[in-house]
This record gives sequence, C-alpha cells and structure tokens, in this order.
Amino acid sequence: PASPSDLNIIWPMILCGAGFGLFQSPNNHTIITSAPRERSGGASGMLGTARLLGQSTGAALVALMLNQFGDSGTHLSLLAAAILATLAAVVSGLRITQPRVQA
Repeated sequence: PASPSDLNIIWPMILCGAGFGLFQSPNNHTIITSAPRERSGGASGMLGTARLLGQSTGAALVALMLNQFGDSGTHLSLLAAAILATLAAVVSGLRITQPRVQA
C-alpha cells in the first residue's frame, strides 16, 4: 500500500525476525562444528566475513537497482532476491541428497 499502517509494517518485521532468529543459531552451530576443532576460530571468522560481505553487497545492489530503475526498482530488487534465495535453496537441497564420503 502507498501508506501502510504501523501494524502492516510491524507484523512482517516480527515474522522475519523470528525466522532469522530460528535459522541463524542452528546454521552457525552446523558451520562451526563441521570444521575441525583446531580450525573453529577460522571457520567463525569466515562465517562473519561472508555474512558481512553478503549484507554489504546486497545493500549496494538494492541501492543500485533503486537508482537505475526508479519506481520499478523495488519490485525488481525483491524479484532478484527471490530468485537468488530459490537458487540457494536448490543448491542446499542438492547437498542433502549427496552421500557422505568417509575419510
């Protein structure tokens, strides 16, 4: 809507915050524990670096799209994000079905 109510802004933010909160902790745990114990510090550093790089790149790309495409920039930014999220989900799904190789 052109001028949404406070409630129409708050409930999606709560939903996103809950989703991110429920995802982030188990995801971090899985990433850190998949590294050898002596390299967990490096894995943690790479996790933080990748997260910051993704956030910075995403914000820059959204700003670029809003600047280049004007009014349709919002729609195109969300469409691009949905496509990338779907691609990431497919890649993650492919990893689930692959058998683990024992070292």
